[in-house]
Amino acid sequence: MRLSATLVLICGTVLHGAPALAAPEAGPDRAQAVGVDAPPADKPKTTAAISDPLPTTREEWVAVTRAATFPRALPKQSQVSPAIVKLQIMLDRVHASPGVIDGHLGSNVAKAISAFQTMRNLSVNGVLNQAIWDILERETPEPPLMAYAIAVEDVAGPFVPDMPKDYGALATLYRLAYRNPVELLAEKFHMDEDLLRRLNPGATFETPGETIVVADVRQKKARAKVAKLVADKSTKQLLGYSATGELVVAYPATIGSRDLPSPTGVHLIGAIAVNPEYWYRPAVNFQQGDNTKALRIAPGPNNPVGSVWIGLDKPTYGIHGTPEPSRIDKTNSHGCIRLTNWDVEELVKLVQPGVPVEFLDGVEVTSSIR
Repeated sequence: MRLSATLVLICGTVLHGAPALAAPEAGPDRAQAVGVDAPPADKPKTTAAISDPLPTTREEWVAVTRAATFPRALPKQSQVSPAIVKLQIMLDRVHASPGVIDGHLGSNVAKAISAFQTMRNLSVNGVLNQAIWDILERETPEPPLMAYAIAVEDVAGPFVPDMPKDYGALATLYRLAYRNPVELLAEKFHMDEDLLRRLNPGATFETPGETIVVADVRQKKARAKVAKLVADKSTKQLLGYSATGELVVAYPATIGSRDLPSPTGVHLIGAIAVNPEYWYRPAVNFQQGDNTKALRIAPGPNNPVGSVWIGLDKPTYGIHGTPEPSRIDKTNSHGCIRLTNWDVEELVKLVQPGVPVEFLDGVEVTSSIR
């Protein structure tokens, strides 16, 4: 069953304060579970893609990011790198999602590299090397950044500048729209809002026809429909396989929590709703704040379950979007599988009711980049 808007939902609220993955032993400024291959002994280390001053104009960002080469040195996780921006965009294009494109080398990038290795039948070790970088460049030769003229609909609104956290307050709104045009444009191009602003110094983001620079995340069609999904709790990924067992798509995911774990075993996709409304029912699942009564929360990208709900045959559990894409894999959920809105919007086009979803506990593996 595919529904256009309305579905009774229970799960999906972010639990704030959950710890992120531990930083590797290399130090707190290193990317999580990420490393870079050392060059051969006869070649000096090259850090130009990492340590050079960041571009200061749109034109410089376009040129430097396009020319970025395989980084042979590891950037600090706190540092934005044009090379990592390019890497994230290339991975996004081949359906190995790195989550939010922000220019930071973190654990979601490492997981995307592992997924890409699986997709291309390469040795899977989560390590980025020159050969893999070259494959990505061959498969996605278009420049990573592109000019975009802001459209009338991008700035028309309505917007909700002050989005409440309390469900009682959310229930008074008729639509949980974007907070402003920057949030809309960032999600439209799979980007972090800070990176969007960094790429476009001086931009207002408010005038139709204004030209800005954005990630070019236009993708080729996925190789096949998804016939099976695997929710891997150890790697915090949702993996989609074709009928022949080929890995088709891979997404970073938030999968349950210690207090409210996700299901176990295999469950089937049931009803699907695009642009869903959300029903908060504290007597059935959990209580948020002082809200003790059932509440209807309107649709919109900032709805607690985002822009899409893919329900499972286990009541109140499903796969859905989020109002906070940068927190994917960094917080917990109330048992569901949470993806970025753009990833779940891609996935909903590749699945149908009856597709199995297998939940794996597994053993945590450490990915790295070389």
